This record gives sequence, structure tokens and C-alpha cells, in this order.
Amino acid sequence: MSGVQSIERAFAVLRALATGPAGVTDLADRTGLPKSTVSRLLAALEREGAVAQAGSGGHYRLGPVLAELAPAAAPGLNLAALARPHLAELTRVTGETSGLAVLDGGEVVYLDHVDSDEAVTVRDWTGERVAAHLVPSGLALLACARPEVVERYLAGPTPLARATGRSVTAPAAIRRRLDDVRRQGWIWFHREFDDSLCSVAAPVCRADGTAVAALHVHGPAYRFPSEAADEDAIGRAVRATADRLAAQLG
Repeated sequence: MSGVQSIERAFAVLRALATGPAGVTDLADRTGLPKSTVSRLLAALEREGAVAQAGSGGHYRLGPVLAELAPAAAPGLNLAALARPHLAELTRVTGETSGLAVLDGGEVVYLDHVDSDEAVTVRDWTGERVAAHLVPSGLALLACARPEVVERYLAGPTPLARATGRSVTAPAAIRRRLDDVRRQGWIWFHREFDDSLCSVAAPVCRADGTAVAALHVHGPAYRFPSEAADEDAIGRAVRATADRLAAQLG
């Protein structure tokens, strides 16, 4: 059996399993392949985690590796769909615009955005990319990244780019801010990316502590946060929302 033919037959088996768990005989009927071929393909797919068997002699089902790969087929789409109700709730609670971001290399990519009802709102950043150290979502994501990822980022262009006179670019200062995120679970930026904006972000973390994404709230600096606002309370609200999304993602 040629390599190409093996791949085609393996995909035939996977497509058959997409309709539900099945045994070797059933899969042979569904695919029109010999049982010996199906059995050999299943053994290879099981070694790679593409299928899993329910006990010795049990039915096969699609495996965990396919679930890991699925989001990459349409990056961010499933995540954005799941996150949108959480963003809407965050906007309702804070009264300001909320958003969802992921880390791509050394940049934050904004995936979604829910506007506030205020007459003056922040523009939609969906699809935009920003250097990670310049925005709170970036530091929230870096705080959960592997140490070598952080060090590689901080060892990049020297000095790191600035966006405003308030931008923090010194590696030692950024490391301290990453520690703050790890300790409290959120981080504020005041006029650091844009002189007219303030924002706060929290990571959406897996059980192992790595980040899937970050949620943020931002608004015009003249009103967000207000003089009467409790910044820690807002940070806790963003973190709690990120935790709820993380729990939903499993």
C-alpha cells in the first residue's frame, strides 16, 4: 500500500468514526476496506492518539489529538464563539469595551470585541497585532508562557519598542510586572499603549497554568477607571470572567 493510499484510507476511517464509535467490522463496512486493513490503520492511528479504544476489544472513537488540532483549522473561531457571552457580560458589568486576544509569536492578536453602550467608545481592534509588552493582554499571556518563551521575547530588539512616554520597556521591570500577573491574576495599563486609553487584562488559563487567551477591558482614560472606581475590584471581575471561560473550555 503506497504512502498516499495509506493516508487516504486512514482519513476514510477517521471520517467513518466521525459518525460515531465503531468496531473493526463496522468500520470495514462503512469504508469498504478489508478488516485487516482497517485493523492495521486503527493500530497506527491509536499510537498517534488520533483514535482511542474503549478497553480491550471495545469500540474505537476519535482520539484526543484531533481535539487538540481542531482549533488550528480555523484559528480563534471556536474560542471567539465561546468567549463572546463572557465578553458581553464583562462589558455589562464594567460599562466599558471588552475583548479577547491570543499570543502569536511576540505579538498579541485581537480576536473579538464587544462595545459598551457609551457614546464614546474604543475602536474595534479585531484582527490587529501589537507587540506583547505594550498591552496588558500581552503581559497576561507572557506571564503564563514557558520561561524560555519569555526570555526569548525580552532578548529581542533592544531597546523594546515604545508606544507612549509611559510604555514600560526595561526587561527587569517587565519581569516584575509578569510576577504581579502571576500573583494577582490581572494587570492594569494606564496610558501606556495610547495616551487616551487605560486597560486591564487577565489570562484564560488551562489546568497546567498555560494560557489559551486573555480577556481585557479598556476605555477612554478620562473615565476608565473613574476616580471612584476600585481598580482591584475591576481586575478581580476580569479574572473571574477569564476563569469561567477557562472552566468552559475545560
